[in-house]
Amino acid sequence: MIRLTLGAALLASAGLCAASAQDGADAGRVTRGNLVMENIPDIPGEVRERLQQYQNVRSAGFSDFAPDGGIYITTRFGETSQIHHVAMPMGMRRQITFYDEPVGGANVRPDGSGQFAFSRDTGGDEYYQGYLYDPEDGSVTRFTEEGTRNGSFIWSQDGARMAWYRSTEGEPDWDILIADPSDPDSLAVAHEGTGAIFPGDFSPSGGQILFGRYYSITHSDLFVLDLASGAVTEINPDVDVAYGDAAFSADGDSVYVVTDQDSDFRRIVEIELATGEMRQVTPDHGWDVAGMALSPDGETIAYTTNEGGISELYLIDAATGEALGAPDMGTGLIGGLEFDAEGERLGFTFTSAQSSGDAWVYDLSSGALTQWTASEVGGLDTSRFVSPELIEYESFDGLDVPAFVYRPRGEGPHPVIVSIHGGPEGQYRPGFSSTVQYWTNELGAAVIAPNVRGSSGYGNEYVALDNGFNREDSVRDIGALLDWIATQPDLDENRVVVYGGSYGGYMVLASLVHYSDRLAGGVNIVGISNFVTFLENTSGYRRDLRRAEYGDERDPEMRAHLEAISPANMADRITAPLFIIQGANDPRVPASEAEQILEAVREAGHDAWYLLALDEGHGFAKKSNRDFQREAETLFLRDVLELEN
Repeated sequence: MIRLTLGAALLASAGLCAASAQDGADAGRVTRGNLVMENIPDIPGEVRERLQQYQNVRSAGFSDFAPDGGIYITTRFGETSQIHHVAMPMGMRRQITFYDEPVGGANVRPDGSGQFAFSRDTGGDEYYQGYLYDPEDGSVTRFTEEGTRNGSFIWSQDGARMAWYRSTEGEPDWDILIADPSDPDSLAVAHEGTGAIFPGDFSPSGGQILFGRYYSITHSDLFVLDLASGAVTEINPDVDVAYGDAAFSADGDSVYVVTDQDSDFRRIVEIELATGEMRQVTPDHGWDVAGMALSPDGETIAYTTNEGGISELYLIDAATGEALGAPDMGTGLIGGLEFDAEGERLGFTFTSAQSSGDAWVYDLSSGALTQWTASEVGGLDTSRFVSPELIEYESFDGLDVPAFVYRPRGEGPHPVIVSIHGGPEGQYRPGFSSTVQYWTNELGAAVIAPNVRGSSGYGNEYVALDNGFNREDSVRDIGALLDWIATQPDLDENRVVVYGGSYGGYMVLASLVHYSDRLAGGVNIVGISNFVTFLENTSGYRRDLRRAEYGDERDPEMRAHLEAISPANMADRITAPLFIIQGANDPRVPASEAEQILEAVREAGHDAWYLLALDEGHGFAKKSNRDFQREAETLFLRDVLELEN
């Protein structure tokens, strides 16, 4: 089934730009193992000890059903997340893969062989390779080509073939490949594509592939590829809409697809391939349908909605739209919907403020809901975990901006950490975060996670409000949040830190440019510091996709605007303390973005803390690196928020 909503994962580039430890040597740069740092003090033992529990929280993500009736999950019992098998609810987790690098989930071959495919990259470079695991002898075979980036792996219904996309460095056009993974010599190009394309579903006969092309969060196209002739037919042509998950019907005559056509929000519709006739399948919820799964017999659709950031699960009859029984999971997030081969069980992952994430299975016939895993939370008392309050505050132009507020115990006034999501078309959703719980319970800080204009989940109009020349309006939303904080008697307006990664890192830097006099500091993780250099240095196959959001730097007027709003060009206005965190192998935001803002701040007469991981990419995936990151962040927050040790 096609997954068009996972824009960030699908558009991640594979990269270049590892920073040199020699650069900045005169500023006291030191290297310890794979970590390069500046200005970070030694970590006190008591900081490391108290963080241990929060850093040893685990989660289990539902991956797929195993042929023996058990399930596959991804979880971490060491440095990285690996694939494990669970034979029964609450049964022992048996580790299957053992790599130094994290792996993607198991994608079970639907032929009863027990084989499954998974993906893995190296050092966070996101050049994912596909592998086939055979339980018969425990062997693993790589079936993709070295030096390429691969994803969206799908099986034909008989399990004879697999399709996926392949992209290469610097090329904007992706291809669709097809092969029997157990026979790498069978590899063939099924379609030489234009732009960012990726397969989503085989037709029931195996003779066609449903695939999509992504332009932006509000624009994508959907096609059918005939494998025998190579002919490509666009579904629902001549409309400018977005598509989410999509799948062939059981007879192959139509497709079910999540789309925003004729609506500000995404719904599920059925499109007849021969006539183009469209039927709305789900009611108008007033929120986006976030994910969909179609049962193998085509009779049942499971889907989730994103209702103000909270997931709701629904089951309906595909032909009539009649609502079927579905479990009430309470306040949290639901993902990874997957039916078993018989269509009798639905597996998924559920996480909430009190639950770090576990695999659940719902039996459609009996209505029984079963939790299959119970992930450890470091021995912490989850009853003390803080649940967020959803508020709205008014921005500079009267726009109501939603935000989740985690308030610590006690009267305050509490210091505040404003956590800004990435994307930019992302959305903060209140799942589990051991970091947030540490900040509230151990540091006594309130945490506010705003969904500023440009965030997804609130309709097409809202997500487009920061595009192009309106980029800094989202930064002004942070200024309005500072105004709101000043009205709250339990919050300390003089002790506020901004924190964010990726695009959220840009928002941190931009907030420091405009509001350093109102901020105690900022933590920028893998953030954009100059939009022009970012667009010029990001990989070729994702450059046009980012231009659709940020603007085209080749246009003189837009280039001038991008230069004018880039924090690296206004570093003299960043007077509040800054902590910069970066992965050397980052394929999305090159490490040069971190180096240039560090140098610009230094030239302006200020110092910054700096942490570079030589074996990481767009964020830290390895536990030892994450542990040190959290320890260093804690020291920084204690310092700038004037917290007692």
